[in-house]
Amino acid sequence: MHPLLSVITVTWNGRRYVDECVRSLNQASEIPSEVIVVDNNSSDGTPELIESSFPNFTVIRNASNLGFSKANNIGIAMSCGRYLCLINSDVVLPPHCLDRLFRFMEANPDVAVAGPQMRGPNDEIRRSSMRLPTLTNAFCRAIALDRIPFLSKLLGGQMMSDFQHDATADVEVLNGWFWVIRREALGQVGLLDERFFMYGEDMDWCLRFRDAGWRVVLVADACALHYGGASSSVAPVRFYIEMHRANLQYWQKHHGRAKTVMYAAILLVHHLVRLVGHSLAYLAFAGRRTQLAGKIKRNSALMGFLIGIHTALP
Repeated sequence: MHPLLSVITVTWNGRRYVDECVRSLNQASEIPSEVIVVDNNSSDGTPELIESSFPNFTVIRNASNLGFSKANNIGIAMSCGRYLCLINSDVVLPPHCLDRLFRFMEANPDVAVAGPQMRGPNDEIRRSSMRLPTLTNAFCRAIALDRIPFLSKLLGGQMMSDFQHDATADVEVLNGWFWVIRREALGQVGLLDERFFMYGEDMDWCLRFRDAGWRVVLVADACALHYGGASSSVAPVRFYIEMHRANLQYWQKHHGRAKTVMYAAILLVHHLVRLVGHSLAYLAFAGRRTQLAGKIKRNSALMGFLIGIHTALP
């Protein structure tokens, strides 16, 4: 039977998470589906595990780590479902999650992208959407004004501290951990921008869908577990810098060089404030020093990257 859903997941090591993810995918939906796993040259036996345990899945082995966007595009090119489900490899789907998202998409033909509510390991609701970045909300975030809910809404706080993610709502950006994409909308807007190696592609894609007149919706009636950071935990400082490099790429693509430089300056202030705060806390709270040392290292590394920003802005 021709699949209605094409489920695509990109893997790069993280075998423990992948095993749990693919087992949930194998029993996630009664709707005709196909599962395509695109492996970015894992070295921990991830593709072998999937091929031996789930011969009904399609496994594509890349010769190198091609990044999130390009690997997903490879999977999309192999798919044929009416809807594309792009799911991170550290996500676990409970029963009926995909069915509820499928029914929502069928009932709302103006929606291009839908995503479920994100749950953590303790079943807590986590943030899975955000507003598009602006210079105003970047500055508010730098000085922590966005942590105050009523100010967050008033000033367009990017991290949406004013929204509890407990109700279905149109949003500006669905974070890229779990997307259901309408193929018709994809045909109009195009594939993921492969210039975004990892991070940033969610803001770019959601903006492009919205600019083309489509809706982007968080569907709170569906939920899934997201561990988060399965790949980035291997090298947290490197991945933190990559996230901000992608943000700068987004700014340059959509706002030009001048605003990108302004955003980079705000980002420098953001991390200078946190570096000072974390350093003072390190001196004051001996029991938190291990955690704070990691944050200090991350803040310092990113500031070094930003000071040499001319290398990131051609």
